[in-house]
Amino acid sequence: MGRCAPNYLNWRVRIGKEDPVRFIERLGQAGLKRPPGRLVWLHGASLGESLSLLPLVERLVQMNFYVLVTTGTYSSAQVISARLPLGAFHQYGPLDAPQVIYSFLNYWRPDLALFSESELWPNMIIGLQMRQIPLILVNARISNKSFSRWRVASPIAQQIFSSINLCLAQDYTNAARFLSLGTKDVRITGNLKFDVATPLIDMAELSSLNQVIAARPVWAAVSTHLSEEEIIIDAHLAIKQQRPGLMTFIIPRHPDRGRDIARIAQLRGLTVALRSLGVFPSKGIDIYISDTVGETAMIFRSIGLVFMGKSMIAGGGQNPIEPAKFGCAIIHGPHVENFKQVYDLLGYAGAATRVENGVALTQAVSSFLSHPSEMRRKGRAAKEAVEKFTGASRKTIEALGPYLNGERGDAC
Repeated sequence: MGRCAPNYLNWRVRIGKEDPVRFIERLGQAGLKRPPGRLVWLHGASLGESLSLLPLVERLVQMNFYVLVTTGTYSSAQVISARLPLGAFHQYGPLDAPQVIYSFLNYWRPDLALFSESELWPNMIIGLQMRQIPLILVNARISNKSFSRWRVASPIAQQIFSSINLCLAQDYTNAARFLSLGTKDVRITGNLKFDVATPLIDMAELSSLNQVIAARPVWAAVSTHLSEEEIIIDAHLAIKQQRPGLMTFIIPRHPDRGRDIARIAQLRGLTVALRSLGVFPSKGIDIYISDTVGETAMIFRSIGLVFMGKSMIAGGGQNPIEPAKFGCAIIHGPHVENFKQVYDLLGYAGAATRVENGVALTQAVSSFLSHPSEMRRKGRAAKEAVEKFTGASRKTIEALGPYLNGERGDAC
């Protein structure tokens, strides 16, 4: 991509997929000065992966490392930049082109590279190897689909996965997959997403929201994807017949789809408001679309019933840990393989409800709204279940000890 990278990025800026102010960082050009001293580079592609790195960032800063966090998406940059502690800073991740990687690594000179989940790019790996910078996968996981693809590309996979100095996997299944693909040092340290602290909330806004919804039946559909919103709107219309004051919150996975969702709801005769237009939930609104970044925590704090999206389609589901930490009862569809461990945990704890289709979703939401004590019981069970599985950040830092303490020749 080397010579084509600027044109590619300019095109992505035009269609709203890149930050128009800071897109040069994607070309390996720094937007900040490198601080003197030991620096650890942490990379998470999107919002979920980068949020999972926050517990490590805090621990590394406490150990007097500077921490460079890179992400690949505009939304992740907005959220992560606001939540980094002093001593850590954000840049956009470089494109995987030789000259771009060369410029990035020559400027930042990281002592150690920690990549979240399965972010593996050939030119990045080559660049790190040339400079003898250890590459470690943290919170490592690889989906069944990706695993199958890598197995087909066996010689390439062997070369790439054997380049990983250390792989810290979420569980036994993922550990076995990395071993079979050629990674030599694989250990199980758990899921870092259980350790991510809940974000701070604007208490004035929270109070205003609570006043609006206090006397109304309300639920939220979170991280929804294309075609799921129609199912949610159908459910809203059906439930509203018995509960005229119903308000449904929709938080799309991709905020730029907010207006499209609003049009669908308006065509069904519903009153809609969008967060991106500065509208706050009010008495006459049926569907409130939160199409800005960083609003989920306030909604989880106020609303005890959440449907997790990307689960009614063959998409693999979205992470339910944050709403569980806020004590929400969780409903999900049948497709949750990307977070199977977490949904299994919630299922065993009696904290999550699986539905197979829109009719079942309607019935589940209606039942919870009719039995708020059951909804609260499920919410308490969800919170207790996820709290039991914290500790992955401590285990990860312990495993990184030789690299952080200079006990290895290729370490910091």
